[in-house]
Amino acid sequence: MRFGVNFFPTVGPADKSAARYFEETLHLAVLAEQLGFDHVKTIEHYFARYGGYSPDPVTFLAAVAARTSRIRLVTGAVIPAFTHPVQLAGKLAMLDNISGGRLDVGFGRAFLPEEFEAFEIPLDESRPRFEEGVEACRRLWTEEDVVVEGRFHRFGPVTLLPRPYQVPRPPILVATAISPESCVAAGEKGYGLMLVPSIHKPEAVQELLTLYRKAWADAGHEGQGTIQMTYNCYLAEDGDEARRLGRLYSERTNQVMAEAVASWATTRSEGYRGYEKIAERVASSDFGRQLEQGKVLVGDPDDVLALLAGIRGRFGDVTISLQVISGNLPPEESERTLRLFAAHVLPAM
Repeated sequence: MRFGVNFFPTVGPADKSAARYFEETLHLAVLAEQLGFDHVKTIEHYFARYGGYSPDPVTFLAAVAARTSRIRLVTGAVIPAFTHPVQLAGKLAMLDNISGGRLDVGFGRAFLPEEFEAFEIPLDESRPRFEEGVEACRRLWTEEDVVVEGRFHRFGPVTLLPRPYQVPRPPILVATAISPESCVAAGEKGYGLMLVPSIHKPEAVQELLTLYRKAWADAGHEGQGTIQMTYNCYLAEDGDEARRLGRLYSERTNQVMAEAVASWATTRSEGYRGYEKIAERVASSDFGRQLEQGKVLVGDPDDVLALLAGIRGRFGDVTISLQVISGNLPPEESERTLRLFAAHVLPAM
């Protein structure tokens, strides 16, 4: 198993300034490399405390690239629906070169109605815009004199500059929430898969992974594919204290997420079937049940090792991204989590 750090801000100006947030997370990114973690990942969201301090993963990861030399950089994820593919492919190719080929590109559809409204894009166009955008980026990275005659974008012939550092292109991953179709499509195309197990029952996650791995194998790809999972993580020397504070930070995160998804109570889209229940799911989230089901990594190092053994037994040797800032943790507590994980968990795993 490999382990990295996922930065998902759940704060706004009333909690801390953007400058302070970036100072703290860049420090943690450098520390993650020093401690032997595999990757740094961040997201693309807008406006709300739920991710709003990260509207452009590329800008943040370029700053990480300038401060590090080994750790991989992951967009988790960029949103093709909100950016023209020539611009998106170009700035990602720049980041791949700046970092010396350390980039993994995760693409996502987005799911917050207010974001689509701001970009004047119908929710029902989310999936076709995603598919068209990802394919256009792939072609721009790997082909010359590219001509695109799509539903949403028409351009060419163009040859992208700069070319990606990695040949033929950076690894591609696809983010999915509850869609089996996304898992199958990612497996067929040979793309990696990114998901958040906390929103599913473990059995449902296993079903999604089975679909992905079967599609991967049926398409003739070697191995079983690449799977990244994101978990909230909080460690302390005393397990009871870790669970007490972990519950507090989890409840803060859920409150911020509940604010962000509230509009789904009155929003419907054929592209997002079942999302009308997402507000209800967030409201009914229970930290104790999440801990029991292995959906959060909270406790002392031995507790977390036991939780990870359960994850490995259910899902195999996946790559795990640790969320060590969600819930507006003090930076010294996030740093303690990373140091304890590196000292006691990484060697054992």
